[in-house]
Parts: sequence; structure tokens; C-alpha cells
Amino acid sequence: MALKLDSCVAQHIGDRKEQQDRAAVFPHSRHKGMLMAVLADGMGGHSGGAMAAEQVVLKARENFETYAPSVEKPQDLLRSVVEESHVVIKLTRFTSEQDPHSTACVLLMNGGRADWAHCGDSRIYHFRNDRLVSCSKDHSLVGELMRQGRLDQEGAKTHPQRNLLLHCLGAQKEPVIDFGGTDALTDGDSFVVCSDGLWAYFSDEELGGVLSVYSAREAAEVLIKRARERGRPTGDNVSLIIIKLVDVEARQKAEQVRLDAARRKLGKLPA
Repeated sequence: MALKLDSCVAQHIGDRKEQQDRAAVFPHSRHKGMLMAVLADGMGGHSGGAMAAEQVVLKARENFETYAPSVEKPQDLLRSVVEESHVVIKLTRFTSEQDPHSTACVLLMNGGRADWAHCGDSRIYHFRNDRLVSCSKDHSLVGELMRQGRLDQEGAKTHPQRNLLLHCLGAQKEPVIDFGGTDALTDGDSFVVCSDGLWAYFSDEELGGVLSVYSAREAAEVLIKRARERGRPTGDNVSLIIIKLVDVEARQKAEQVRLDAARRKLGKLPA
């Protein structure tokens, strides 16, 4: 089964004065069929957050380019991106007046499987058609309270400390990194990597529904439009990456079968 990737990176500044999110998707220059997606939501005063998020993307590109899948595990690459970005962001304090921090989401696709790592409250979703398969867990106070059963979804939306992170890059303590992965990728699988400026306005069901009926570009347009409508006049930066896997040959065959059945029903083809 040959899977085609349909991907899109999209951003909106929201109601903020500066875009401090960074997002990118890039293939490996030497290993065909290998792809990395990275998203970072920067924090830390004027230009500080943008600088922190930029370091995550730069480090992801650098480490991905030297990645040797024959001798390195995917988790080793993902860990190196997050940990080394954390060190670089901390060092920027000595050359600037900002206190930069950032979240990090890194997704690696290679050989029919996907692996990912994250720190902070930016998210990585895996859908199969419109069904949620998995979602990363927020490293936030609200996320922890929900996991303990002390807060529900509705309470989380209005909690006064809903933006407080327990772990991120650039803090004094070392970042906590959560890992995930899946093999046997198939037609209908989709991944959404996004900042809280997007996911805060959607249920899992709505995200899956949009992904299942639109192309990656169309889905990104729909989601950003809805996020902006729901977030005004205090909406955060909005950033997302959508990657959809499509078996073009299988879908063409299924469509031909459908058309043949319809024509038989109309008496155009022999039974």
C-alpha cells in the first residue's frame, strides 16, 4: 500500500501584537519518505517567545539532518531535539533581556510508522478517519487537575490559571518529555499538531469531523476561521500542522466500484 501525504502548515496572529508560534514540516534530504513536523509556542515578553520557538525549529532541522535511522532510534532523535532546544533557550538569557520559554511538539514519520515527543501544552492528535486514536497530555496545571479528577472540561475552560504550565523548555528545571508512536499507518490516518490557540476552541469530535471531510489545506482554513470567530477579541496566536495519509490507488478503485454499481443499477452495464 503506497500512502500519499497531504500536509499543510497554517498560522494566524490572532489578536496579539506578535506571532510567537513557529511551525514547520520538512523532508529528510537523503532518506526518501522520511518527514519531520515541529511546532513550538513561545513565551517570554516582546520577541523572547518568538526567539525561543525559533530555536526549537532550528534545532529540529539540524538534528533531523544528521539523523541516521540505521543506528539511532526515533526516540533518541526526538529527545535530542527537545533537550538541546531547552539548553539553547536557557543560554539566550545571557544575551538578551527576555525570559524565553517554549512548548515543543516534534513528529517523525518514517517507514510506515510515526513517533512523536512533546513538552508543554501544545498538542499532537492522531485520528483515523473521524475517530480520535490518541492525544498528547498537557503539561499544565489544568491538565494535571483533570487527570486527578478534580476538574472537568467545562471548568478547565474558565479556570483562572488555565495557562499555567508545569513543564516547558527554557525553565530552570529540566523539561519533562512525553513520547508516543504508532505503526501500521493506513489510509485515513491524520495527525494534527497545534498550539493552544487552536485546540482550546474544539472538541475531539469536531476536529475529527473536519479532518475526515476536507483536504489538509481546506481543513486548516476551516479550523483557523472557527478558532478566530470563537476567540475574538482576545484570541491567542493560532498555529497548526495537518498531515493526512491517503491511499490514492485504493480510493480510486473504491470509487470505480461505486460507479460501476451505480451504472449497473441504471442498466448501463451487464450484471
